[in-house]
Amino acid sequence: MAKPIDHNDYIRTFPQHTQELLQQMRQIIPQAAPGATEVISYSMPAFKLHGKMLVWFAGYERHIGFYPGSSGIAAFQKEISVYKNAKGSVQFPLTQPLPGALISRMVQFKVAEIAQKLAEKKK
Repeated sequence: MAKPIDHNDYIRTFPQHTQELLQQMRQIIPQAAPGATEVISYSMPAFKLHGKMLVWFAGYERHIGFYPGSSGIAAFQKEISVYKNAKGSVQFPLTQPLPGALISRMVQFKVAEIAQKLAEKKK
């Protein structure tokens, strides 16, 4: 797959059901992080906030990958234990609805983390 130019370009390459889940993810993230902007990073849809990378997401054959970084995974280890996960990622199966409330809380955690880092940098 050629590097996508934007989120629409990326999402349209997937089967309809996967597209719907990717669109849901695309809506959940900016609702949890007002002011976040869409970008493509590592050839995946992602969001930036205040010039800092916030989260990434991606479609696969059997799951939607969500990448909030290692701190986002560590902070929600108990809640994501029902999903396959690794140091910086969690996999949401295509056969289940996206856990919107959990994703939103994870994004809000990352928003707070960015805000804290920016505040520390100003000191």
